This record gives sequence, C-alpha cells and structure tokens, in this order.
Amino acid sequence: MKLTASDIHVELGGNEILKGIDAAIKEKEFVGIIGPNGSGKSTLLKCIYRVLKPDTGVIMLDGKPLNEYKVKDSAKALAVVSQHNYYNFEFSVQEIVMMGRAPHKKTMERDNAEDYKIVEECLEKVGMLPYRHRVFSSLSGGEQQRIILARALAQKTDCLILDEPTRGIDIGTKTEIQKLVLNLADEGMAVA
Repeated sequence: MKLTASDIHVELGGNEILKGIDAAIKEKEFVGIIGPNGSGKSTLLKCIYRVLKPDTGVIMLDGKPLNEYKVKDSAKALAVVSQHNYYNFEFSVQEIVMMGRAPHKKTMERDNAEDYKIVEECLEKVGMLPYRHRVFSSLSGGEQQRIILARALAQKTDCLILDEPTRGIDIGTKTEIQKLVLNLADEGMAVA
C-alpha cells in the first residue's frame, strides 16, 4: 500500500491552511508529521482520511486517486485514530470495536464468529479485553483512546492514520500507546 499527497491546498474560513503540501507513505513505513499548533497537520490528515476535501491537489492510494474509491473501500485500506471521539449513545467497548468491522460487511449483515474473534484479538492487543462489556463513556481518556485504536485495528487495514492519539492522556498511557504503534509498524503496517 502506497499513499501520496501531491500539491494539496486547503482554505478554511478564508485562511489558506495548506499551501501545496506533498507527502508520501510507502508500504510498511512509519511517518511522523510534526509542526506547531495550527500549522495544518490535522487538516492534511483529514484530507487523507476523507473528512475534508482538498481545494486542489490529489491524494493517491496505490496509484489511484482516493476520491475514486468508494468510502467503504478506502476504509478497508486506511484506519484512523483521531484526536476527538465522541458518541452520543451508551455503546459498550465491544460495540465500539465491532464498528471497525463495518467496512467488511454488506448492508444489514450480522456480526459473525470471525468478527467477534477479531474484536477480542484487538482488545487483547491494546490490553483492554477485560473491559469489553463496560460502557465506553465510563472509561478514562487513555482507556478510550486504546479502544479507538482497537477499533482501527479491527478494520484489518494496511495503513493506520493517527491524529494526536495521545493528546490529553497521562504519560504512562502515552508511552504504552506509542510502544504499541511502533510494534504495529514493526509488524509491517504503514503508520502516519
């Protein structure tokens, strides 16, 4: 899986946020985007994971423009852990992680034994399996971020996009999440 962004321009509220950004993520590569607050890091990532559409430029996934992919197909290739994750309903941890299986399902298809196995493996990987029946909103910020990471892993993609996944959580949890992400990169997942 190769992801490239070429000459990306984005204007928001009359301000040009991205001014001709080029980036490339190769298969099995770990890429960090650094810069001060307000420099456009999250804006670029939102263009990559299709929350924003660039005003000009193109984002390619394996040589094909990302906007030519169905959203469901791009979700099979790219998983996202964003910095804001709010749910208005009282979902269990297991239900949140199961949402990561949605790109692999047909409309109204039920969860099956394989889905439950994948969810369990992902919760185990992030150290949250004992919490699977807890209500997501009852968890701490760091615990919630681990669950969101497990949801992304449940998508079974080749690329993981992280937008400040450790923002606002304690140093111990930050370190654990960073180690987990580095291990994922070592296992061959492209991480940005």
